[in-house]
Order: sequence, then C-alpha cells, then structure tokens
Amino acid sequence: MAFLSFVGRVLFVSVFVFSAYQEFNDFGVDGGSAATALTPKVNVLSKHFTTHTGFQVPEFEIKFLVAGAIALKALGSFLFVFGSTIGATLLILHQLIATPLLYDFYNYDIEKKEFLQLFIKFTQSLALLGALLFFIGMKNSFPRRSSTTKKAAKTKTV
Repeated sequence: MAFLSFVGRVLFVSVFVFSAYQEFNDFGVDGGSAATALTPKVNVLSKHFTTHTGFQVPEFEIKFLVAGAIALKALGSFLFVFGSTIGATLLILHQLIATPLLYDFYNYDIEKKEFLQLFIKFTQSLALLGALLFFIGMKNSFPRRSSTTKKAAKTKTV
C-alpha cells in the first residue's frame, strides 16, 4: 500500500514538476512567456484591487512572481513526493495564488470561447487544490505510530 501511495504522489506532482520545468526553461532574462501572459492579468487585478480598496498595489517585476511560482512548485513537489504536509501546504499556497490569477474566466462574457476554456482550467485547478486538502486531512486524521510503545507484560499462570 505504501508503494501505491508513493506512485500516486509522484503522478500527482508530475503536473507541477512539468509546469515548473517548462517555466524554468523559458524563464530567460524577462521571465519568459509566463511573465508575458501574467502581465495584463496582474494589471487588471491591481486596478480592481485599487478601485475597491483605495490602496495602491506596489510596483514589482512579474519575473519575480514567476520565479516564486517555480520555486513553490519545485520545492512543494519534492517534499510532497515523500509524504510531507509542508510540501502539500506549499502546493496549496501556489494553487490559491495562481488559480484565480491565471484562470480569470470571470473577466470574460459567458458566450466567449475564452470563458469556457478558462473555466474548465479553473475547475481542474480546484480539483488539484481539493486533492491537496484531502491529503492533508487524511494525514492529520490517522494517529501517528509510535515506536516507543511498550507491550503489556504477560502474567504467568502457575
């Protein structure tokens, strides 16, 4: 059973590992195509945040956001493969930040083709988030095995 669990975790993180590997190879000096795709989405989100709260979002380079996403996915995946809840927590953090930012279906009209494509990717990302939450819940629901527990001594009958 432990081997099947390990294989399942490896298959699960393959989504994150391949994504991080592709973004790393494409990163370059400016953050690559991921930074190019994120720039308008971050600008829309920043304007939306400023409009509703009155606070100005500080300027930052998108390539640092992409580098942070790569680091979260890589480190989280590595730890998750070995059954760490810290790795699952890092992947949850990535999903919570990236999902609404990348798959902004709510900015499109429902009749548009982009709406359906982004909505499907959004729901797939929610499924990954749910699986990570399930993993943490299952890890915390089982009592830990203790190697220091002593067996009760048998009494001798004469």
